[in-house]
Amino acid sequence: MLTVLAFLVALGLLIAIHEYGHYRMAVACGVKVLRFAVGFGRPLLRWQPQGSSTEFVLCAFPVGGYVRMLDEREAPVAAQERHLAFNTQPLRSRALIVAAGPVANLLLAVCLYAVINWSGVEHPKAVLASPLSGSVAQRAGLQGGERVERAGFDADAVQEVRSFDELRWLLTRGALEGRDVRLVLGDEQGGHVREVVLPLAQMGAQEADADLFRRIGIVAPFTRAVMGEVMPGGAADQAGLRQGDVVLRVGEQAVVDWRQLRELIRASVQGTEPVASNWWIRRAGMEQSIFVRPEARQEGDLWIGKISAYVGAAPEFVTVRLGPLDGLWQGVVQTWEVSALSLRMMGRMLLGEASLKNLSGPLTIADYAGKSASMGLIQYLTFLALISVSLGVLNLLPLPVLDGGHLMYYLWEGLTGKSVSDAWMDGLQRGGLAVLIIMMSIALFNDLSRLLG
Repeated sequence: MLTVLAFLVALGLLIAIHEYGHYRMAVACGVKVLRFAVGFGRPLLRWQPQGSSTEFVLCAFPVGGYVRMLDEREAPVAAQERHLAFNTQPLRSRALIVAAGPVANLLLAVCLYAVINWSGVEHPKAVLASPLSGSVAQRAGLQGGERVERAGFDADAVQEVRSFDELRWLLTRGALEGRDVRLVLGDEQGGHVREVVLPLAQMGAQEADADLFRRIGIVAPFTRAVMGEVMPGGAADQAGLRQGDVVLRVGEQAVVDWRQLRELIRASVQGTEPVASNWWIRRAGMEQSIFVRPEARQEGDLWIGKISAYVGAAPEFVTVRLGPLDGLWQGVVQTWEVSALSLRMMGRMLLGEASLKNLSGPLTIADYAGKSASMGLIQYLTFLALISVSLGVLNLLPLPVLDGGHLMYYLWEGLTGKSVSDAWMDGLQRGGLAVLIIMMSIALFNDLSRLLG
């Protein structure tokens, strides 16, 4: 129920904002608006403010909307009202009216990101876990436990990194844009500052998926190698390990974090037999040695070590909260960066450089809407901002059935002084509709594959 409600609220709000952008610009340009509708199908609610020529309608299926303006191409217009018709407006006014819908979505995203920045969000600290073996991060000399103080693209000035999420976004952009990332590292005491360059330009990354971050080697923030719940009768319980014990070394290997400890446990087998070792732990401020003999278990075709205990703890968090101007400016920056990345990914899919599996449809959006709403208001606002950017960018694409297609017509008219002929417009509309249907079909297929796979 929450998923359906969150999806309908998101869809209705974003469509209403989009159509409101068209409506307000039309009124500002002196065009008579006959109807402002959110949704299709049977009207659930309709009203017309006193003194207004516009009927406002809320329909049963909030999967779209429209603003119907006075237009000689749709119905006869009285001579005394001809100056109020859309088609009689100068080119600049028509272009502004069409562009106002996508722009409204982008402005909504700016506002949502600003509210998030002003409210303050809990993020994991930008402290690195031990890098994956053979990854870019490991080859660059990262070991885990480093705190990223500043970062930036190698040719640009470095900026303060406030959280692990900010670092992850920078790495995503660097990998997809083919740009190296420079990290300024320190420790928790602020000393031993050094710089490391991650050569992400060499990766040739095409998609932002889990495999990308495994190749980079930075998949999660740092968490201590601390024992969680210990299962009665298991290897950890028999060895005397207790919840809260901090693991310092396994044999001769110093332990940096929980991920490294987990890998050491899994590798503690020889053939089908477990390999025992001395663990050095810290308990109640005192260090001591414990002899641990894991259990050997088969996982697929492999034999791995297990100790029947949870390993790791929650990462350390920091509250990221910005002031009025900084929060608003950061909202502009976030909207721009997400828009640019979305366009770049669409271009790569068009050229065959990125998989069409990146397209998502209504089922995936509904799923994310429900998940984000269940996590809290800030997460839901973040989801709304992301979808609002996507809607704005999508509608600016030069497809004839979208706002960007109409802007393409107006560009032609501005360059040649002639409007697109009816025959050409009819053909382009049919072609654009076919492309849109194909895109929607692929997106729906990807949705079903994700949900059923």
